[in-house]
Amino acid sequence: MKPRGLLLLALGAAAACGKPETPPLLPSSPTPIPALPYVGADISALKRVEDAGGVFRDSGRVRDAIAILRAHGANTFRLRIFVNPNDSDVQVNSLSYTLALAARVKAAGARLILDFHYSDTWADPGHQTTPAAWSALGYDSLAAQVERYTASVVAQLKHEVALPDVVQVGNEVDAGMLWPLGQLTGTGDTLTQWTQFTGLLKAAIRGVRDSLAPGDSVRVMLHYSQGGNLGATQWFFDHVNAYGVLYDMIGLSYYPFWHGTIDSLRRNLSGTASRYAKPIVVVETSYPWRAGGWEGSVTHADAMTWPVSTTGQAQFLSDLGQVVAATPGGEGAGVLWWYPEAIPVSGLFIFDGGSLALFDSMGNTLPSIPVLGR
Repeated sequence: MKPRGLLLLALGAAAACGKPETPPLLPSSPTPIPALPYVGADISALKRVEDAGGVFRDSGRVRDAIAILRAHGANTFRLRIFVNPNDSDVQVNSLSYTLALAARVKAAGARLILDFHYSDTWADPGHQTTPAAWSALGYDSLAAQVERYTASVVAQLKHEVALPDVVQVGNEVDAGMLWPLGQLTGTGDTLTQWTQFTGLLKAAIRGVRDSLAPGDSVRVMLHYSQGGNLGATQWFFDHVNAYGVLYDMIGLSYYPFWHGTIDSLRRNLSGTASRYAKPIVVVETSYPWRAGGWEGSVTHADAMTWPVSTTGQAQFLSDLGQVVAATPGGEGAGVLWWYPEAIPVSGLFIFDGGSLALFDSMGNTLPSIPVLGR
């Protein structure tokens, strides 16, 4: 996801407030997410928000945000990494920044998902910019650099006793990655496009494996953004499989206002699980607890079936967890909230003003957090 808006490609298969408002009551109270291997959040901006003065509270008491989420059932945290970020706003996810935050995650006893963007900035379906330092490389040299870089990062995390449990090679790679050499244009699915894109994926995966000892257990995830689109998901993974990419898990993004109804997600989870028999994590999701900026980018208003309120947000998370847990074959493996720490702080652009966070504008826990389960 990209905090100034997600640009989606049609590929292949066709104001801050001090307290949350008092919401209308829903017919039923949200229930915790069933026990899943990966439940938690992407907290990649946490240290940056803290450094800007962000403070988090649970029941009125100031606490570490990771500890708060852990106490309410989170067992997994995802961290992105850029190659050479420019440190503007929350584009701070360098290796040193990520190492420090990963150590906190592991010290808290949680699982870690490492999300390689393979860019100096946000990578998503509409943006996969090759890092500036790599931009002059030819294809073979680029693939070798991806392998070396991936191996080096994972090895350094291991050295710091923060070895990831899952490594995501690329972020929302619907249209490929490391453009233009690894780009999928969606205009013919040419042999060269797929050969080069999957070759870069294989290089990244080799890099993960290169850094591991026989006793290390790290799973590789591929991340596709279109959680509500079964046809597009199958188009992508059918191609990836045909080109011999060896991966362990599937990650999907699901934001109902962009990706459609929860029934469309349910159909995708069912069809994808049956076709590929791999664990699936909804690795990015969110829903608003108040108005705040997301309204202008809604493409699926019909999918906004929960109230835009604190209780509506909690019910959304509960319903989503139930859908993922019901995936056939037990392949529904988890749910991760994107950017729960997005509270307004001085001097930072905060995505949609914090209206999609799991904390209110003063850093107090919202009713959604207990839904993570225990």
